[in-house]
Amino acid sequence: MLPGEHGGGCTCGDCPHGARTGHRRAVAEFLLMRDGFAAGQGLPAAVAHSASASRQWVSDELTQSAAVVAERGRAEGEVWLARLWRRTAFTVWVLIGVLLLVQALTAIGAGWTAARTAGLVAAVLVGSALTAASWFHRARGGALAPLIGEDNRLSTSRVVAAGWVLFLAYAVLVLVGRLAAASGHEERDALIAGLDLARGAGVVTVLAVVCAIAVLVRRVVGLRVLGQRLQKVRADRPRAADLLTDDAGRGTFADIQYVMIGTVALLFAVVRLARRPDQLPDLPWGLAVVVLVSAATYVAGKYSEGGRPVILSVVRSREAGDLDGPIRTGDDIEIRGAGFVPPGAGTADRLSRMVVRIGPVHVHVPLVPVPGGFSNPRDEVLTVPVPADVEPGRVEVQVVTAAGVETNRCVIDVTD
Repeated sequence: MLPGEHGGGCTCGDCPHGARTGHRRAVAEFLLMRDGFAAGQGLPAAVAHSASASRQWVSDELTQSAAVVAERGRAEGEVWLARLWRRTAFTVWVLIGVLLLVQALTAIGAGWTAARTAGLVAAVLVGSALTAASWFHRARGGALAPLIGEDNRLSTSRVVAAGWVLFLAYAVLVLVGRLAAASGHEERDALIAGLDLARGAGVVTVLAVVCAIAVLVRRVVGLRVLGQRLQKVRADRPRAADLLTDDAGRGTFADIQYVMIGTVALLFAVVRLARRPDQLPDLPWGLAVVVLVSAATYVAGKYSEGGRPVILSVVRSREAGDLDGPIRTGDDIEIRGAGFVPPGAGTADRLSRMVVRIGPVHVHVPLVPVPGGFSNPRDEVLTVPVPADVEPGRVEVQVVTAAGVETNRCVIDVTD
């Protein structure tokens, strides 16, 4: 370690190592340990003779290492969020600089107009407001803080709604600036008429719908989580990919089409405002209806995603050479079903939180490493041992996922 460097888990701002290096180091150590155990290396002689003992020892070691990785990941996420407000503020003012450059280039030959001044002043006002918001919410991601959901991911519905809100605020400020600079009575009347609902009905309708959807989706997701119809796990930090993917990082059609169509419609409105800065952008009703259809598809996708985990069957796990027989204490049982691993819970620290209730006994699902991942647990099947504390007879089996959601109960017969 060089002079001035702290430990790998340090999160202070002046540390050359920082939280990111500490997290990467913990991940590298975990992967090395997992792949070594998958190859049969590193087992102590005291447990190597017993398959069940070695499996449990390996699972415990991986669980402890995964807990360190998760802790370093949370630390990195907090530091990343704390630094994000400067990046958001810098990006805002870079965009304002781009706007000034575009206006200066387009003013060559045509001349500088009051509309250009109003547009630049409106951009400075909006940028100042966003910068102030970034500073006040600097510990939670700056200006992006209102766009981050309860699961620490960027919310697609909030980002789309925020884009339209900022654009309409900018458009109104442009009209206000032009109205303040107008000297003639007829020009002021024309600018006030530009705010009539008849001219901006399409864009106002889109604004109302996307804002309502941002509120509705939050309520729908919250109720479905509380009703155990949707499994949600918290992310280490928000990412831009959250706008187009589900919690597991897979692209979703509902989110992609909503962002794509919303962005296209917003760009059209921006061009209309640039061409006619004396009135609200008159979004054609055809384009507005397309946005509404896209929004309805997005809401339908939110209603249809997820589902409660379910146990379909429980059987005795049998290896090659074993005799067929009933389930006894000490045997492994294979729980077959669906939804055991919630989206975004594929990391080792989340997998290690899965529990199976066998009668009154809580059994933690062991982690079984293979090159590149784990063979147990999986989304559709779990393998756990029946502990000696389980009394013979009819016993209920139930799985508790990493999201805290319980499955249905399945009854098995345990014999002496």
